[in-house]
Amino acid sequence: MTLHTFNILLWVMTALAIIVFVCLFKVDAGYGKFFDRKWGPAVGNRLGWVLMESPVFIAMIVLWALSERRTDLTRLVFLLLFELHYFQRSFIFPLLIRGKSRMPLSIILMGVTFNTINALMQGGWIFYLSPAGMYSPEWLDSAPFICGTLLFAAGMFINIQSDSIIRHLRKPGDTAHHLPKGGMFKYVSSANYFGELLEWTGFAILTWSAAGAVFAIWTFANLGPRAARIHSRYASEFPDEFDSGRIKRIIPFIF
Repeated sequence: MTLHTFNILLWVMTALAIIVFVCLFKVDAGYGKFFDRKWGPAVGNRLGWVLMESPVFIAMIVLWALSERRTDLTRLVFLLLFELHYFQRSFIFPLLIRGKSRMPLSIILMGVTFNTINALMQGGWIFYLSPAGMYSPEWLDSAPFICGTLLFAAGMFINIQSDSIIRHLRKPGDTAHHLPKGGMFKYVSSANYFGELLEWTGFAILTWSAAGAVFAIWTFANLGPRAARIHSRYASEFPDEFDSGRIKRIIPFIF
């Protein structure tokens, strides 16, 4: 892929992110809290998450292994950070899922498609199309890398902590809905989504790349409308507990 073609891909993906953002305010993606049989055949959540998230983990390794830049220290650090998230998301997070929720195969297929394209965006830039000398070892001492890595680490911590809070809302045998509290849930109703958005914003900064920025935009386009829907649901279900004016949807104090 040439740099010109790659830039066209980034613009196309940005335009698609805007379309997805608008559409998801009108249609709930039918998984998790909004599981809907109209999305077609489904599999268990544990298997669903593995099938959906593992392709990007594998694709990035393949892109790295085939690259002549695979021994570059800075690019290797980028890979390790990226794969750290997706190892947790593909192989650890699914094992921790409780209950017997299901995920439509159509959602999984859409996730696999995006994740594969995203691997081509991130891996294509980092290992093939970025200027050869851009990510020298000195990059690891740069302000973008240090600031972005701190954001990435904070986002991953918030994401994992928030998932844990949600996972422990119910005791065995309990089927009631509960309002998540603690951690960043004091500020946003979808603290897990905020953590993920912070992660990929940090990744965009630490790589200082348009590809990373497009991924951050996609993260917000995908999770922002869902967070808004969850916020409205909490306000309706827990009118006495949930302060919908103070607690934001996905970005503290803003949205």
